[in-house]
Amino acid sequence: MRDAIVIIPTYNEIENIEAIIRAVFSNEKLFDILIVDDNSPDLTGLKVKQLQGEFEDQLFLLSRQEKTGLGSAYIAGFKWCLEKQYDYIFEMDADFSHNPNDLEKLYNACAINGADMSIGSRYINNNINVVNWDMKRLLLSYFASKYVRFITRMKIHDTTAGFVCYKRRVLETIDLDNIKFVGYAFQIEMKFKAYLKKFKIVEVPVIFTDRTKGKSKMSGSIISEAIFGVINMKLKSVFNT
Repeated sequence: MRDAIVIIPTYNEIENIEAIIRAVFSNEKLFDILIVDDNSPDLTGLKVKQLQGEFEDQLFLLSRQEKTGLGSAYIAGFKWCLEKQYDYIFEMDADFSHNPNDLEKLYNACAINGADMSIGSRYINNNINVVNWDMKRLLLSYFASKYVRFITRMKIHDTTAGFVCYKRRVLETIDLDNIKFVGYAFQIEMKFKAYLKKFKIVEVPVIFTDRTKGKSKMSGSIISEAIFGVINMKLKSVFNT
């Protein structure tokens, strides 16, 4: 068994799934992959099962019966990976918005340079490394991260990033059953919990490229959760509730 595993949550990613799996496995550094599929109507899970015959003991599938949110998919994946004793556990999207070639950068930040959590950051060093987003979405994402940083006081530029490597002790320390957010605000909450536990968090510059195949999962309710839930999260941390 390898020491690192990449969790990729999927819902209707049939157009991307085989390519992203092969891209991750093409790295010089060896990673395992766990696909967490929420019963995709387009049969993404079935395609993964077919590929498991080719990538035996490297590619794993956790099938869930319904779509209950990004956060719950990752929590299920985290628990599976901790049970299997992986030392480094990654979050990554299926749509190539996160470059699989950057996995080694995040791994090295933790395994070699001593970080507890490394983040593939779009907004570090006053740069905006995003390709193919329209201006409205870019500004929304950028200022959302600024807003979260202001409210929480975290020293993290890309607070909403979903390209992350955790050392297992971070996930063992955080109470995964007490994570409240289920949408993209989940990414904020996980960083905030790690920050409160005083883990060493570093940002690694990456280029984020918007998907070219499949459909985005972004919605107004997801954005509202991220914006309005942050204040409540911060207040609860202050009063330890």
